[in-house]
Amino acid sequence: MGQTVVAVAASFFVAGVAVADKERASPHDKVSAVVGGKHVTIEYGRPGKKGREIFGALVPWAKVWRTGADEATTLTTDGDLTIGDLKVPKGSYALFTLPGQKEWQLIVNKTPKQWGAYSYNAKDDLGKATLAVAAVAVPVEQLTIAVEPAGDKKATLKISWDKTVASVAIQ
Repeated sequence: MGQTVVAVAASFFVAGVAVADKERASPHDKVSAVVGGKHVTIEYGRPGKKGREIFGALVPWAKVWRTGADEATTLTTDGDLTIGDLKVPKGSYALFTLPGQKEWQLIVNKTPKQWGAYSYNAKDDLGKATLAVAAVAVPVEQLTIAVEPAGDKKATLKISWDKTVASVAIQ
């Protein structure tokens, strides 16, 4: 009987998680790429613009942003990487950004499982990398993160939303 109760409780828990995922305001996505033979995966929530002013308003300038919706965006790599000038050992990390009007900082934090930026602690930062910022001709409705090949053993991490794309080299 005890095993039956555990099985029933577990099924309610799994069903509850499935319902919670369906009820999210922002869909979640995962992007993966191979950079220099190393697998890189980024998981994130994809909020929509929905007619809102994004950078400098919904996402304030010079304040740590979760770089997505819901849980903190995570980066997992099965090998050592360099993001900009930052050496990133293999493992899993939370990614935050510090948006600015002319450049952003990508923050790689050693605590991958966090809720948004609410539990962010700078003491756990591995370090920061500078992202170049450019305007896009056509506004991007839904936050999009991509890892695009950029030659042998290199890629570009791009974060696009609204009228902005921020990018940094990965190798």
